[in-house]
Amino acid sequence: MNKLQVVVQEQQQALQSTGDFLALTRANEWSLAGRFSFQVQHQASNSQTNVTVLDTGLITFEPVELQTSNKDIVLSSAVHGNETAPIEICAELIKKLILGELACTERVLFIIGNPASINISERFIEENMNRLFSGGHSADQGQGAGLINKERHRALLLENTVRDFFEQGQSLLSGTERERCHYDLHTAIRASKNDKFAVYPFRHGKAWKKSQLQFMYACGVSTILLSHSPTTTFSYFSSNEFNADAFTVELGKVMPFGENDMTKFEQVKETLTRLISGQDLLLKDYDENDFSIYEIYQTINRQGENFALNFSDNVENFTDFPKGTVLAVDDGNEIKTDKDGEAIIFPNANVAIGQRALLTVIPTSIE
Repeated sequence: MNKLQVVVQEQQQALQSTGDFLALTRANEWSLAGRFSFQVQHQASNSQTNVTVLDTGLITFEPVELQTSNKDIVLSSAVHGNETAPIEICAELIKKLILGELACTERVLFIIGNPASINISERFIEENMNRLFSGGHSADQGQGAGLINKERHRALLLENTVRDFFEQGQSLLSGTERERCHYDLHTAIRASKNDKFAVYPFRHGKAWKKSQLQFMYACGVSTILLSHSPTTTFSYFSSNEFNADAFTVELGKVMPFGENDMTKFEQVKETLTRLISGQDLLLKDYDENDFSIYEIYQTINRQGENFALNFSDNVENFTDFPKGTVLAVDDGNEIKTDKDGEAIIFPNANVAIGQRALLTVIPTSIE
């Protein structure tokens, strides 16, 4: 056995013993010595799960009895490394699966997106990874074309991993109708009037699925933002490329590890646990009165060197303003609201030129 094989064996033994996939991922920021697989016996049901560590931050769980599965589920976190609550939620689920405390009846791919940025408690190292999907990793976004940094290479790897996962599910179980979903879990930079909310990617004319809104509601997410154009986000990639039910899910505000109030995420953890273990999801009948639904009205990209938001850092997401309010000044050009009740979301003046600095949204409904 060579040194590389010894390292892989030691990593596998440690993971099987502790279930701490996050620790393995953080200790190997950009890659592992090699992939490895093992089986887990579920303690209560006597079912077995195949576990494969594909690379750092990339791990799949598949029931040995694959015919029990009709879903291919992607759960991603840490596309921004300082968004810790989703990382903690996914790390806990992974640990329970590895230690046999939670049964897996569906195919599941967990992604810890940007381990290097986790280790420095920042959104990213060089470039916002959630602007690098759907080919964004190889496009000119103001920083030169092509795979010019490790985050772009990582985004390409994540794309290929999701593609392989969905295509393998269809290949392994070609006689069954597969359901695909991808929930990309985040937290927002600033506080929000609606503590949890989800962005529903542009569906190119396909109907918004009320069943998916019911799932979000079961997760404790009742504020939904409908996107009306293509983007380079991770959730849009899975939705557009693979017809997956996908959302960018914002779970509260950015906090350091250990400072999240995890009691706020019990509904999310419970519903995701039920999803991957094949339990009844306990979905409430759809009622539009349960939801606050918005659509994107203005997308404000930073165009100049001198860009500033015209409101303070403690103004919350979904704060609305009267018509004609100056929201930002970009090299002397004022950017104003067009409608009464137009609200802000995702404000961030410290983005690269050409990237989104602010969205505005207005209330809407779905048919």
